[in-house]
Amino acid sequence: MSLDWTRIVAELDAQGWALTGPLLKPETCQRIAGLYDQEAGFRSRVVMARHGFGQGEYKYFSYPLPDPVQRLRQGLYGPLAAVANRWMQALGEERRFPEELDGMLARCHAAGQARPTPLLLTYGPGDYNCLHQDLYGEHVFPLQAAFLLDEPGRDFEGGEFVLVEQRPRQQSRPQVVPLKQGEGVIFAVRDRPATGARGVHRRVLRHGVSTVRAGRRRVLGVIFHDAT
Repeated sequence: MSLDWTRIVAELDAQGWALTGPLLKPETCQRIAGLYDQEAGFRSRVVMARHGFGQGEYKYFSYPLPDPVQRLRQGLYGPLAAVANRWMQALGEERRFPEELDGMLARCHAAGQARPTPLLLTYGPGDYNCLHQDLYGEHVFPLQAAFLLDEPGRDFEGGEFVLVEQRPRQQSRPQVVPLKQGEGVIFAVRDRPATGARGVHRRVLRHGVSTVRAGRRRVLGVIFHDAT
């Protein structure tokens, strides 16, 4: 997996998110997106409106994960574990994360978090995703990724990926992430360290998707901790 990790790490430290650049080919995007219409390979389906999450729906993959999803999860985890551990140290927390994904999953499964969390999301006209955090249990890896499988302006309109950061003693900061087909955004699951006039402090982030105005928008979510 060829990524500019120097840039990605610098952007994660500076703002809590970073773009991967083009990573998945269009045919790979379509192959992954096409899995949504199959019954096999998923453990559950969630209709967001039933739970007040927004509008649209998503499915969680079952184990074993499809090869492209497993490769992304495995390939991204190692470099991000180094970032995660440095963040924990900066925040004064004792938690540290294994260097390899298998170690992280073993920790989750030992605590009863054994359900896979990578997922496919699909949005149509009028659909959106409320601001939220993907936590799922006691053991939370601090970073996750989302890959856009359709092309903005061609396959859909609207549906921007949005991050909102809460800043101590300041108003919250919204950010719109300019994703293209085959590109991913890596971002903080819950919080990140930031340096201010009074030293290092914690900033809390939530993410969501603005209303899709037309077309169909599909996304692959890659989360590194499993669910209870």
